[in-house]
Amino acid sequence: MVAVLLTLAAAFAYLNHRFLRLPPTIAMTGMSLALALALAGLGALGLDVSSEVREFLDQVDFSKFLLEGILGLLLFAGALHVDLNDLAEHKWSVGAFATIGVVGSTAIVGTLTCGISSALGLGLAPVHCFLFGALISPTDPISVLAILRKIGAPKSLEVRVAGESLFNDGIGVVVFLTILSAAGKGTHDGLAEAAILLGQEAFGGIALGLLAGWAAYRLIKSIDNYQAEILLTLALVTGSYALAGAIHVSGPLATVAAGLLIGNKGRRLAMSQSTRNRLDSFWALIDEIFNAMLFVLIGLEALVLSLRGQLLLAGLLAIPAVLFARLVAIGIPVKLLSTFRPFAPKAVRTIAWAGLRGGISVALALSLPASAEWTGPREAILNMTYLVVVFSILVQGMTIGRFVQTSEPPDLKTQEQRQRPS
Repeated sequence: MVAVLLTLAAAFAYLNHRFLRLPPTIAMTGMSLALALALAGLGALGLDVSSEVREFLDQVDFSKFLLEGILGLLLFAGALHVDLNDLAEHKWSVGAFATIGVVGSTAIVGTLTCGISSALGLGLAPVHCFLFGALISPTDPISVLAILRKIGAPKSLEVRVAGESLFNDGIGVVVFLTILSAAGKGTHDGLAEAAILLGQEAFGGIALGLLAGWAAYRLIKSIDNYQAEILLTLALVTGSYALAGAIHVSGPLATVAAGLLIGNKGRRLAMSQSTRNRLDSFWALIDEIFNAMLFVLIGLEALVLSLRGQLLLAGLLAIPAVLFARLVAIGIPVKLLSTFRPFAPKAVRTIAWAGLRGGISVALALSLPASAEWTGPREAILNMTYLVVVFSILVQGMTIGRFVQTSEPPDLKTQEQRQRPS
């Protein structure tokens, strides 16, 4: 599996760098999707070469590969380069987007999905609709960080969207598990236990990440050897993520918290310049390799989906539903916060469009039970999720640069500082 994915990723990376010059996530998804469609087209012509690819994809546990494999590494790599001072400056908006935004979007998408299901006769129960709302609401830091940096987005926009994306991954997973737990209980006691799970997972994950990050920081500070220091950061990520799963707290939030601590306090006070340079190179390479493999897989997954008839229509209708929910879920916090913190005139529209979906949503959809009673709902949710994710990466990702340029002032941060009361 690794050999095939790395070979495809390397080939697509070369073609993109040589000819297309697109952001890597967009290029990987687009080229792997084009390959999947080409294989399906050959099958329609009587050359069934896609069956072996489907067999290969059936052997790949996408959900486990991402959620239990590379997610912690990718989140840590992203958090390493987020400045805590910038994050603290926008803490209220980032916190509101990652909590109110995710929960609000979950509720709106779930309600609209119930309407879509009723209109198309999909037979989704309310819990299925809200599970879809939970898994599609978190934005993907893996997709959005590279694109915002490439287009030269205003600093304040980058911090808000990147900070939100890093934290709402963990929040989104917790909300998803909370609804899934409540569905399994089917009682008010189950809902109460799910609410306790939400707090335990979120706050416990952050506490674990800070504790593990502090321990790693002290160890790194006591030596000056870049090989050992990089190994300590790698152990920090894998160890804290595994421990989080064992004690039932949020692994994604743990690695984000640890990454922020090491990326700021650790880099500034515990590392030499040589170590910092090598650490950045190492984690940039980790980020690049696993990103490439992930988005190649996302594109190829088109071969194993039933993108036809009512399911295709449901997925197409889900796209505007998710965009509308994102717009409202971001608009409410911005309206509340704008009384004491200025936002650009079109900030809601820009932040909403910049909220790309990615591998987390696909992985959560694939993690739904594969039992007979879940067969129909799982297939519908997976198809809707896939179409929303592909639209998000390809359409929103390709247009976000132009969108930001036409919607945001050239130096939003400076403008905000001038407007902020002393």
